Amino acid sequence: MLRFCETLGLISLLIVILSAAVTATPCAKTTIQQDAWVQRSVDTLVRRARAAYEEESAEKSYVRTLRGIAKTIKQCKFTDNAGFITRYPDFFEYIRILSLAQEPDHELGFEVADGVYFAETKPFVTVPDFLLTKEFLQAVKKWETLPQAKSLLRALNETRSAEDQLLFFSFESRHLGTPDNDFSYRRLLILVPGKPAEHIPEKWVQFGIADPGKRVAVRNLSVVAVVPGPETTTNTYFKDYFRTYRRDGSVIVKGRWELGHGDDNCVKCHKSGVLPIFPVDGSVSEDEKAVVELVNRKFLNYAAPRFGGYLDASKLGPGLGSHQQPAASCSSCHQPSGLGSLNWPMDSVLISSFVEGGRMPMGSNLKSWESTKLYLQLIEDYFSVDKQRPGILKRWLLNPH
Repeated sequence: MLRFCETLGLISLLIVILSAAVTATPCAKTTIQQDAWVQRSVDTLVRRARAAYEEESAEKSYVRTLRGIAKTIKQCKFTDNAGFITRYPDFFEYIRILSLAQEPDHELGFEVADGVYFAETKPFVTVPDFLLTKEFLQAVKKWETLPQAKSLLRALNETRSAEDQLLFFSFESRHLGTPDNDFSYRRLLILVPGKPAEHIPEKWVQFGIADPGKRVAVRNLSVVAVVPGPETTTNTYFKDYFRTYRRDGSVIVKGRWELGHGDDNCVKCHKSGVLPIFPVDGSVSEDEKAVVELVNRKFLNYAAPRFGGYLDASKLGPGLGSHQQPAASCSSCHQPSGLGSLNWPMDSVLISSFVEGGRMPMGSNLKSWESTKLYLQLIEDYFSVDKQRPGILKRWLLNPH
């Protein structure tokens, strides 16, 4: 006779086995089962993506859903089924691309590991030496000393040719804080001209600046490099740096990733490669407003955005305002051959600020309530999972081939 403890052990084991049998999802075998599984997966994924777009707290639920779908694809070996893959190529590739950003060494969301990306793009995203002098780095530490930093930049321009002049201005961002301080919005932007014929990148170098009176330094320093690509495209590369101010007065500048602080999914915000600058009203001095216009003109003159082969953004599908009214004006500019599609994953603070703030669509003159209505319609048109009127994302993912 089994002893009592052994009996309990067998009962527990049976419960585990039965529970696993009940909760395990059988792999879809027939075409009908496969189609139903994709339909359910898409509806759930799009719902969770919308929730994560609207509330950061819903991000974990979205990630669990994404990982669950990817796990099922792997366990059921769906990618070995040529017929299944052929029917839903966009869906399977979409899940693969989204899943990359969930891997610990792919925080940037690119095809290669973060370390590989930074090693290969180092020639493009290094900070120019003249912006790394001790004198300049100390001057950009605080808002109160920012005039000194600008004086140093003007002195540099006196030694540079007309076509090599630095464009710079300080401003307050409408959208996002710096990676090291969510509540820091002041910036100094310096546009360093490139040489397209020699494939020398144009660099958008941005320093986070501490608010007036704040003793804690803002450490972030970002570089966005722009290089002409093939067939009227522009390749854009990214890197965040942190400045470490030591007691002896020295300043160390090192990559955020190299310091072990992780990184962000670049293309979540930078669908267009570089972003136009729409400062908070009154945050740009009168003598620098013309520079803002020059810088934004540079942005508009860049060719269609690409990311050096590290990500094919077209695999993320069409974006806001695609194919549906009344928001179709977005896709007239934001499409693969234009400024890049505004597709998931994307940042809600950035998108809502541009649209509800009346900056987008470009050239529009909407009242505040009209901009808000347009924004809500854009989001509904994109994320809707309604069976009769599916949104842009769902319709694209379920588009059979």
